[in-house]
Amino acid sequence: MTEIDGVLAGKSQSSGVERVVNAPLPTVHGDFQAVGYLDRTRGDEQVALVHGDIREEGMLVRLHSECLTGDAFGSRHCECGPQLTTALREIAAEGRGILIYLRGHEGRGIGLLAKLQAMKLQAEGLDTVEANLALGLPVDARDYGVGAEILHDLGVRSVRLLSNNPRKREALVRNGIRVDAQVPLLIPPCDDNITYLRTKRERLDHDLPHLDAVVGHRV
Repeated sequence: MTEIDGVLAGKSQSSGVERVVNAPLPTVHGDFQAVGYLDRTRGDEQVALVHGDIREEGMLVRLHSECLTGDAFGSRHCECGPQLTTALREIAAEGRGILIYLRGHEGRGIGLLAKLQAMKLQAEGLDTVEANLALGLPVDARDYGVGAEILHDLGVRSVRLLSNNPRKREALVRNGIRVDAQVPLLIPPCDDNITYLRTKRERLDHDLPHLDAVVGHRV
């Protein structure tokens, strides 16, 4: 029996998610266990990638919002793809940790097609906040409660959170997960995403101090 099998030997303890399957997932970053869940409220399928022994306190954890364009297609419009790769690499290097890949979070929760419409408006001069509002959509519709539910089910009570977004920390604390530290996940910007990243810092309160070193470009 592996470490994760021992943790998952009993029934799912969370009321919000149903644990469905646990399977080995070897990756270029290291060996993970893919733990599949069904979100009973929304019907979304969710997955947690678990590495090493997760029974200790202060687990390194990443809540990663689904981003097809960044994660799969390598879009330079955002930093999502490099953040996903870096998070998996850091968890593997640490020897233990969890990455929860949050389905239903595409475009900060507005969906893929609406995200593409927003990206078109951004190419025409609006920032990421203005584009969502111009479409009559929320600036950020994501709910991180399911991530907390999965952590509870995995027996995790305290984490070091890999994130620049204060709302993720607030959501975990609100849902009973202690956040011992928020660990920056800073990706070097490029010409295609610097305006987007500065908007995230100025209008969405993301902690992105490394942008101070980049000259030029306005929000």
